[in-house]
Amino acid sequence: MSPRANRSLIAPGLPLSMFPLRLNEFMSINNVESFADHFNVETCYTSNPDAALWFDFGAKENGRNILDSMNVTAVTRADTIELGKGGRAIDVMQAPIRLIATRWLYDRSTKTLFASDMFTHVWRDTEQGPWIVDESDNDPTSLLTSARSCSNTRYWWLEGAPTDSIRRGIDAVFEKYDVECIAPGYGCILRGRNVVARHYKMLDEFLKACDKSVAVSRYVTRDEER
Repeated sequence: MSPRANRSLIAPGLPLSMFPLRLNEFMSINNVESFADHFNVETCYTSNPDAALWFDFGAKENGRNILDSMNVTAVTRADTIELGKGGRAIDVMQAPIRLIATRWLYDRSTKTLFASDMFTHVWRDTEQGPWIVDESDNDPTSLLTSARSCSNTRYWWLEGAPTDSIRRGIDAVFEKYDVECIAPGYGCILRGRNVVARHYKMLDEFLKACDKSVAVSRYVTRDEER
């Protein structure tokens, strides 16, 4: 989401914290400088203390100064950060399914799981959305839709992989946290216990079918769609 779009959510003078969940991917970090230029970014949380050096890809003329003045706080793979004067707790975890270094976040206040590049399989026909799927929607998403979203993107390698351990890792997250909303890095937000449960079940079924005990890995060409 662009800084301009976020003006309807937060006034420019209010303090804002950021947490790019995939440090080595431009679609995750490339807007940090723009947000810091438009908003009062108090802190940028990352998994790397040198992360500010990563955020200047395509930076404007004064971008380096903006980034250098930003407070960067490194967190561990399993940590809790507190936001605002009330100490709003955000739990940080290493993503149990990932291709590159990735973090997931859990906001205890809203019971929202920020799932980065997972659960990104629900899209709309136009940019006007709506970009929230809730229990009132006639959500047409199927197991096939979820599977194709993984197989035709960065998770093409799952077929024939040891996905049983990945399933246990994801299950541990949903066992530990009371998730009522899933906010992926892109695609629709999934809101409501039944919606979350349904989409989690579809992912789990897909991962189960991919496990090396029942599936054989194979080479997938660049332009192949499954």
